[in-house]
Amino acid sequence: MPCSDESMMRRAIALARVQHGRTGENPAVGCVIMGADGRKISEGATGDGGRPHAEQLALSNLAGKLPVGSTAYVTLEPCRERSTGETACSGRLIAAGVARVVISVMDRHPKGAGGKAAMEAAGIKVELGLLQEEAAQLYEDFFASLD
Repeated sequence: MPCSDESMMRRAIALARVQHGRTGENPAVGCVIMGADGRKISEGATGDGGRPHAEQLALSNLAGKLPVGSTAYVTLEPCRERSTGETACSGRLIAAGVARVVISVMDRHPKGAGGKAAMEAAGIKVELGLLQEEAAQLYEDFFASLD
């Protein structure tokens, strides 16, 4: 049965909530990937201690490129850069061939911010703000630590 944008983002938020408080200095993020047919094909949440990132986990569950027209639902803007030097989540989504990314909350962290622009520059359709008020509660402490 095909799923709606809202139901997929609610699932991503639920995944992030499970990890909230378990990810060290990193924020708890949820990611759900849906095929063009409207069916969920993978999901992930930030790992204990902050690694791996949610998008990295969701993509690692797949073999190769995503089906054409896939959408990723992410509670926080996919990172533009990683402190570890690994490929950023925005780069991973680009390389996997995702067609659309729905982001609930934009990232204010200097290494996170800019993932949206990188994905758009690669031709990915990016949408913002779905269930933003609900997801923003997960990032209040993280953003406060940046001030």
